[in-house]
Amino acid sequence: MRPEFLPGNRVTLLERGGEFFPTLLDAIAGARIEVRLETYIFADDDTGRKVADALVAAARRGVVVRVLVDGFGARNFPAGLGPRLAAAGAQFQVFRPEVGGLRLRRNRLRRLHRKTAVIDGRLAFVGGINVLADVDGGTGPEPRHDYAVLIEGPLVARVHSAAVHLWRLVRWASLRRRPAFEPVAPSPGTPGGVEAALALRDNFRHRRDIEAAYLAALAAARSRVVIANAYFLPGRRFRRRLVEAARRGVAVTLLVQGRVEYLLQHFATQALYGALLGEGIRIFEYRRSFLHAKVAVVDGWWATVGSSNIDPFSLLLAREANVVVRDGAFAATLQASLEKAMAEGAEEIRAEDWKKAAWPVRLARWLAYGLVRLLVGFSGYGGREYRE
Repeated sequence: MRPEFLPGNRVTLLERGGEFFPTLLDAIAGARIEVRLETYIFADDDTGRKVADALVAAARRGVVVRVLVDGFGARNFPAGLGPRLAAAGAQFQVFRPEVGGLRLRRNRLRRLHRKTAVIDGRLAFVGGINVLADVDGGTGPEPRHDYAVLIEGPLVARVHSAAVHLWRLVRWASLRRRPAFEPVAPSPGTPGGVEAALALRDNFRHRRDIEAAYLAALAAARSRVVIANAYFLPGRRFRRRLVEAARRGVAVTLLVQGRVEYLLQHFATQALYGALLGEGIRIFEYRRSFLHAKVAVVDGWWATVGSSNIDPFSLLLAREANVVVRDGAFAATLQASLEKAMAEGAEEIRAEDWKKAAWPVRLARWLAYGLVRLLVGFSGYGGREYRE
């Protein structure tokens, strides 16, 4: 299904946790009716405790607070921060709790990876930023490079509806009884002139929505494509669209993870560099800190910000949420941020240098790529597209 664009929104780009968390905390502090939050990770660190404190304060003043976390990414939440929220009257649920950690099951890869929040049906946040500290012992002095958006306008109701739907599904799965009816969020009016859509990915009606939005934008691209993605391992169709765009003269630039966070994804991504560089696609590795962004800009007017990586785990298995924006001013803001990130924190990978890699490194890349393909085959999703 193609995402439906709604006019009349105001969409504000939030860069890194330094902009995102103060804005989120202010919104929760101003809540009077309801706060809904979905996240993959809800860490028990300084940032997580600040968000938990804000949610506890909201619940104590009578606001309905509902938090949904992933059973793997936030597996410590039910025994950590969760009881504090529950004691204050807030509700939390766990999406696919981890049981039997050593058991290998195909559905273990189906995670809640989206990061959204809705405040009073008036404000919505969508992006890639988890509830955890920007800087910890593993990232050094620089915060993770990531993005989210603050939405005001008609699109807020779509984000709210998606959150209510998933909350009800999880409640049904855990309690085996139908949850009480919940009213649709109040209409937030039309505070801006931005046209935007919510693109979801699930295993039912929205299996390919986010990927389809990317593919349509790439097919229509005429001048420039900039994609920043932490875990970049596209299937054949996506790679073909990138190559086709480059061959018709579109300047295609990829900003990917330069630091090794997850060894398998890092080397599997690098296995694709040679073919992409050979088509004239420019590749930059971000090394100033960990790159966690999942964003893109096409032709200076189409942009997306969200939780979905361009890899089989996001595009075939996880629940994801992206906002797609058709607005020149927003796209220009995001593109300027990406250009600054590439200029100040990334290193361009050049074809002539790439060919000089030692054979053990080349072997590691293709072994990692093969292992990812094996995992995708084990999952039963994706067909041949991600296994060739």
